[in-house]
Amino acid sequence: MDRLKNKVAIITGGALGLGRATALRMSEEGAAVAIFDVLDDQGAALAAEITAKGRLARYWRCDVSNEAQVERAIHEAAEHFGRIDILVNNAGVAGANKPTHETTEAEWDWVQAINVKGVFFCIKHAIAHLRHAGGGSIINLSSIYGLVGGPDVPAYHASKGAVRLMSKTDALTYAGDRIRVNSIHPGFIWTPMVEQHLSAQGDLEATRKATDALHPLGHMGEADDVAWGAVYLASDEAKFVTGSELVIDGGYTAR
Repeated sequence: MDRLKNKVAIITGGALGLGRATALRMSEEGAAVAIFDVLDDQGAALAAEITAKGRLARYWRCDVSNEAQVERAIHEAAEHFGRIDILVNNAGVAGANKPTHETTEAEWDWVQAINVKGVFFCIKHAIAHLRHAGGGSIINLSSIYGLVGGPDVPAYHASKGAVRLMSKTDALTYAGDRIRVNSIHPGFIWTPMVEQHLSAQGDLEATRKATDALHPLGHMGEADDVAWGAVYLASDEAKFVTGSELVIDGGYTAR
């Protein structure tokens, strides 16, 4: 219950899905959590749920594609909680499911602005606070599609490949500051984003079964499968882990 005792974590896209699960598990392990999102009702409700359990949490409205909002929210979170030890770059969107030649510039740019620039902005403005804390852990949510290709959502796949290499670059850059940077690569996890993606392809029950079958374990993952991976990377148990890829995919990429 104390794997993250006395640590402060920022979790972007923290109101739903993987972010919500990560906020809950990190708080259970003793971390104070700053929830960044644009879903005000859900974010505030999650912060209230955590504080009702006697834990520390607060919600900030933050569009990660807006540098000024990111800078302000990180500064306010550091002031509110007194420090920053953990940054989980989870906010992301899937974008248009079109082949490359049909994708518009605006559709492409929207995905990159959130999935790539959002990670860049958050790391850029968190570094000083992590240095001040004497080190810390940055956890970037990539995807199996940052490791292998797929014939759909090209802007999304490109963005997750970028996050993978950004993580390795920053792991090398900030190792001397005792700031560890790692990426997590989930397979299909049953979250609102995945549900929406599969629903757009037709009958949801049929597409869910077909997606389950893509994983050697025979089913999609749950949000907690990823959240516990994030807890590990944030904890001192992973003090010698940086520049690494934690693949949580039910065997999808083992083929």
